[in-house]
Amino acid sequence: MKTALITGITGQDGSYLAELLLAKGYRVVGIVRRSSTTPYERIAHLVDKIELLSADLLDQTSLVDAIGDTGPDEIYNLAAQSFVATSWTQPVLTGEFTALGVTRLLEAAKRAAPKAKFYQASSSEQFGQVLETPQKETTPFYPRSPYGVAKVYGHWITVNYRESFGMFAVSGILFNHESPRRGLEFVTRKVTDAVARIKLGRASELRLGHLHSHRDWGFAGDYVDAMWRMLQQDKPDDYVIGTGEKWTVQQLCEEAFSYADLDWREFVKTDPKFVRPAEVELLVADSSKAKRVLGWEPKVRFRELVRMMVDADLARHRKSAGDGNG
Repeated sequence: MKTALITGITGQDGSYLAELLLAKGYRVVGIVRRSSTTPYERIAHLVDKIELLSADLLDQTSLVDAIGDTGPDEIYNLAAQSFVATSWTQPVLTGEFTALGVTRLLEAAKRAAPKAKFYQASSSEQFGQVLETPQKETTPFYPRSPYGVAKVYGHWITVNYRESFGMFAVSGILFNHESPRRGLEFVTRKVTDAVARIKLGRASELRLGHLHSHRDWGFAGDYVDAMWRMLQQDKPDDYVIGTGEKWTVQQLCEEAFSYADLDWREFVKTDPKFVRPAEVELLVADSSKAKRVLGWEPKVRFRELVRMMVDADLARHRKSAGDGNG
């Protein structure tokens, strides 16, 4: 039985990855931060099947102890301050978690489990103001937010440890990936949750920023499979993961609202406070390397993804109303 250690296990990707690895017969250990609350909603159905350890990306000793105690075959670093908008208001904290946190974990792995295979969650936000379209592994980075800058650091420090110390360390440059488990602050979930609330008479409008930004949106459940495949290779390498399709935020609204028999134009309002200081206009992936080497392709396409998320939010709000909580 292989052992996998996952940081960020309570997040969207962590929960889907844990499910995938359990299905493959892994022992799954998740790192969680100590806090006054236990935000385990996404992994509530898994807590009796996994192990949870307390550690923190800001604390080197706790990471060395966690890796030493676990003895992992594979380490997946999914933890970060992952919301781009917050990185503008908390740039230093974003750097501590999303950049230096990677270094702390790599250093801990080098000391406590040097043979473990290491996955770093890189991001399409590293491409930022894109220098070519579509973006592939050789496309230069031009980040446009403190989050994107921190992710570039995390990416290159992973390459550095691979080349300097012979570690099996890879980065998956994942484009936007969504699901019903996506945080409510992210635009896809913000839209589908608003559609559900408007449909059920609990809201009357949705305020968004820039409607014409293009994104490559896929399903998180597909993307964690790509992460796993990267660590099953004989040689470590980096891969771009996405669908290769681009959609605007407006098209997202059109699809989500029309699926609920609503006209998006009646409810969506643009609000300058949601516009980024430096906008990222066009992200779309060239995942041909992942297809060729990993045998990976996305299964869930955009419209199916949006409808899945609308259905889930409608069901959640209807249930909360039935429970007397909504």
